[in-house]
Amino acid sequence: MSVLVYTETDQGKFKKSAFEVASYGSALAEKMGTNVSAVAFNAGDAATIGAYGVEKVLDVSEGSFENFTAAKYAKAIAAAATRENATIVVIGSSANSKYLAPLLAVELQAGYASNVIALPDDVSNFKVKRNAFTNKAFTYTAISSDVKLIGVSSNSFGVTEKGGSASVESFSPEVATDGVSVEGQDKAAGKVTIADADIVVSGGRGLKGPENWGMVEELAEVLGAATACSKPVSDMGWRPHSEHVGQTGKPVASNLYIAIGISGAIQHLAGINASKVKVVVNTDPEAPFFKAADYGVVGDAFTVIPALIEKLKEFKAAG
Repeated sequence: MSVLVYTETDQGKFKKSAFEVASYGSALAEKMGTNVSAVAFNAGDAATIGAYGVEKVLDVSEGSFENFTAAKYAKAIAAAATRENATIVVIGSSANSKYLAPLLAVELQAGYASNVIALPDDVSNFKVKRNAFTNKAFTYTAISSDVKLIGVSSNSFGVTEKGGSASVESFSPEVATDGVSVEGQDKAAGKVTIADADIVVSGGRGLKGPENWGMVEELAEVLGAATACSKPVSDMGWRPHSEHVGQTGKPVASNLYIAIGISGAIQHLAGINASKVKVVVNTDPEAPFFKAADYGVVGDAFTVIPALIEKLKEFKAAG
């Protein structure tokens, strides 16, 4: 009996979500009095995940696993769970993890609980706390299957760094092809992705046009943030659809979400509700976003944002 965590990577480096999943798995293993190992795909820095409590990493470095396919990854993770005699498998809540979760549950014959935000109070009566209704409520779900699959909600459990490194073993699972292959992927280089960003700066129709997006990008650059937008903005072609956040776009669970010129439609608020701190800048004091925000600025973005950028630059320059 042990705990296995699936630690996601991108271009040979662990994603932010991998550290949270590892922290959760390590804390759960400690509570159960067992050990925790990880499975990673093409992780060039595999040993570093040991700083978050993982004792051993099964590194799948075959070229056929270079590009993600849900069915193939699910079979490989299941093979890793069998090798490690893992009765609990922990994954994240990224789009990729959500794609593979039901397939992995079938491979493991496991009960699956998504959006988990806390450790079970009692590991003998395995019941986990989960977000529900777009983070407006909680539910407690008992998993009674022999093998249990847990999907940790992004930015909910936190990251606990313990120091140290993990041992690394090469792992080559025999996985039958499912007829699906990925020829290649085009990825933006040098940009913070929405899914991994601690800070997201988002713009809406209040910016009046794509020609005014420079200040959003400049604020994001100063903060080391990702840029995002509301659905109407992407629909009008001002910004790419990959930046659209909300219930019908990409969910955001950042530590800080700054909304500029976004009124706050219910679909948008549902998609960013998991963010820790929400800040809105809008000229309309009755905009719905103000009811959901932790901090609000009633003012013209074309005045407020340049002044904020200038102050942030001064602050950073002062060290």
